[in-house]
Amino acid sequence: MNTSTLLLVRGYEVVIGFETHAQLSTQSKIFSRAAIAFGAEPNTQACAVDLALPGTLPVMNIGAVERAIQFGLAIGAHIAPRSIFARKNYFYPDLPKGYQISQFEIPVVQGGNVEFFLGDEKKSVRLVRAHLEEDAGKSLHEDYVGQTGIDLNRAGTPLLEIVTEPDMRSSAEAVAYAKELHKIVTWIGICDGNMQEGSFRCDANVSVRKPGAALGTRREIKNLNSFRFMQQAIDYEVRWQIEQIEDGHAIEQATVLFNPDTGETRAMRSKEDAADYRYFPDPDLPPLVIGEDWVQRVRAAMTELPRVMAQRFVSTHGLSEYDATALTQSRATATYFEAATQACGQPKLAGNWIMGEVSRRLNAGEIDIARSPVSATQLAQLIARIADGTISNNAAKQVFDALWSGEGGDVDALIEAKGLRQMNDSGELEMIVDAVLAANPKNIEQYRAGNSKALNALVGQIMKGSQGKANPQQVNDLLRQKLG
Repeated sequence: MNTSTLLLVRGYEVVIGFETHAQLSTQSKIFSRAAIAFGAEPNTQACAVDLALPGTLPVMNIGAVERAIQFGLAIGAHIAPRSIFARKNYFYPDLPKGYQISQFEIPVVQGGNVEFFLGDEKKSVRLVRAHLEEDAGKSLHEDYVGQTGIDLNRAGTPLLEIVTEPDMRSSAEAVAYAKELHKIVTWIGICDGNMQEGSFRCDANVSVRKPGAALGTRREIKNLNSFRFMQQAIDYEVRWQIEQIEDGHAIEQATVLFNPDTGETRAMRSKEDAADYRYFPDPDLPPLVIGEDWVQRVRAAMTELPRVMAQRFVSTHGLSEYDATALTQSRATATYFEAATQACGQPKLAGNWIMGEVSRRLNAGEIDIARSPVSATQLAQLIARIADGTISNNAAKQVFDALWSGEGGDVDALIEAKGLRQMNDSGELEMIVDAVLAANPKNIEQYRAGNSKALNALVGQIMKGSQGKANPQQVNDLLRQKLG
């Protein structure tokens, strides 16, 4: 694990591992041809195989396997040439078979790691495995008074369960990891990442210990469906565990739920271990065999990965690794950046504007960059006018405001309409400079005596005299030349 400092909370080290269920973007279920469209009427997308009716047999969905291979390649993992399916036995009303088909001893994806930035520090979280499994149904409590309904539409939906080592040491690091994982699975198209619909569900295993001690007893926070709630839940759980330990209580292994209304976690049930599920190989499914030629075909068809694209931005455009990573946080952002850069030829300026003003406006309006009111072409035109000295940075912000609010679509027309063109006539500028110098002999005297702030005062007067249209760099150069 990459960590430069030991982070402590009230003298305790926080230890976090993740289990994430990513719903795979197939058209049908993992072992049947039933559809998996979200929002259908209850029990309308569960076929005989999903209901485990007598005489039915599961048949592997090749699309789910290929998506697992894609994920393994994306994180640099080992793709098992032979993996097996097992039955995970437990009883719950929304599990028609009385067991869940999953993978236990030999998962399809083994190892790998996820890299990301936390602030300006690069982090890496090791993955233990990613295995294929089917989802269970859903119990409906809120729609019935004193009763529970069962919707089996989700039963058999293909999942990839992604399990980490306990490498994370803070809620902020855990959220950064989860966001990076979310980016990877949506970027390569194996999952739509919709957390509200349950397509990307995170379980956080949280424990605390004194530095150097053995790992503490973990509690698993289930089904965290937003990054904000994820951080709140982990922070609360950490505080709760520390208080329990300091009050002399032992932490008991348990599955807990987070209540966003109260900001608290509460125990749902005691946590099972693998032995409690009585895993054994599923007799109805043969081993899953993946040849090297299949892996290579999937590799050849994959899109450029975000980390590869970020490295290209560093080598081709001269961006820092941090900036390149920020600009590949989503495929839409990367596409926007590349379009703007291609149009204006100013990658660093384009990156700064996208990470700065564009991102600030998008976040404030909760808008995805794909729906930005300012297109990549418009931003490129604006950047080109900054680069060629037509407008100053301050004027550019005024033009950007107008573009964002829909005042006009053409940058040059807005510059002319608002009178924002920068003064580049050296003769006209020199007249303004001479007039300001003649009117401010005290500032000249202070500057020549070593007071650098006096120069700023003169620059301010010149900018005022030019109605903000003078080129600040030209003003500074001309002033220093005249003042010696």
